[in-house]
Amino acid sequence: MAVNGGTRAQAAGASRWLVLDGIHHAYDAAPVVNGVDLVVGPGEIMCLLGPSGCGKTTLLRIAAGLERPSAGRVLIDGEEVSGPHRFVTPEKRRIGLMFQDYALFPHVRAIDNVGFGLTTAPRAERRRVAFAMLERLGLADLAHAYPHELSGGEQQRVALARALAPAPRAMLLDEPFSGLDERLREQVRDDTLRFLHEAGVPIVLVTHDAGEALQMADQIALMRDGVLVQVGSPDRLCRSPASPFVARFFGALPAFDGRVSGRAVETPIGRAPTSCGEGCKVRVYVRPEAVELVNGAADDADGLPFARVLDSRPMGSTSHLKLAIDGHAAPLTLNVADDGAPGVDDVVRIRLDPRRTFVFPATQDL
Repeated sequence: MAVNGGTRAQAAGASRWLVLDGIHHAYDAAPVVNGVDLVVGPGEIMCLLGPSGCGKTTLLRIAAGLERPSAGRVLIDGEEVSGPHRFVTPEKRRIGLMFQDYALFPHVRAIDNVGFGLTTAPRAERRRVAFAMLERLGLADLAHAYPHELSGGEQQRVALARALAPAPRAMLLDEPFSGLDERLREQVRDDTLRFLHEAGVPIVLVTHDAGEALQMADQIALMRDGVLVQVGSPDRLCRSPASPFVARFFGALPAFDGRVSGRAVETPIGRAPTSCGEGCKVRVYVRPEAVELVNGAADDADGLPFARVLDSRPMGSTSHLKLAIDGHAAPLTLNVADDGAPGVDDVVRIRLDPRRTFVFPATQDL
């Protein structure tokens, strides 16, 4: 969650929390992270989300101790591990790290890869703990396999076991599923999510995939150009976006320009309520699920706008439609139940659900 000064001060002394306090960072005087405040609680998965180059990986590296911030503090378990007068190296922070390539040692068996971080324990204890961790992840039968003998999903779980084996105070993951094919990704992601929650430590996961963040995160921190533009639950970011950038990041949305009249904006597909001032020029963004087809014979169909079907493609249980709307140049797309979906050139009536529309001043930065 994002925090202000008072809450941040309280969090700084809390155990089992990861706190980023006023983080700034620059490379050759070019700022890449600018004043980030973030708190991640025990057992909470915080997804750092944003387009490439927005600063999310740099922020993760600062939390890990792989970069020293230009300004600001990092605290873990109430201990300052990075600040103006103190810097704890990565190996002494007790943080679990997982990267895109998993970084497994190619000539070392899975059990010894997992036990690598248990440097202070005797060899027999390292192997016992490593085997127990592999067993929890369903990999006991592969404990003596080499990385090249494992599938991508199995390698990912070995890397997760290695990160969790030393009982880290926090877990940091950078695009951990990007190397998996679509068939494996969902299963491995679900398994990983379960084990991360069980670990009970703060978890920060970097991704550029909005769908992945929505599925995995307890909280999402959406970044743009080195700053946090909105932090909140997946539901909040989808239902109450703070800006057009946030609204559009979770899917391409058709937009309609208009002016406020009577606390609403008239669009070619219906009226959208707004708190913007009377006469204000605005832009209305519409989520695809905000538009529904209405049977022309329905009691409330009179007065609803018409649309012509430009394209209708079956997608299994649904059909993907492109609709031509009078007064709007771009086609409107939506998915409807495949049973009884209209065909090309059919004329239909549509209804707008105003709860799934977002209205912003036309001058607001996209």
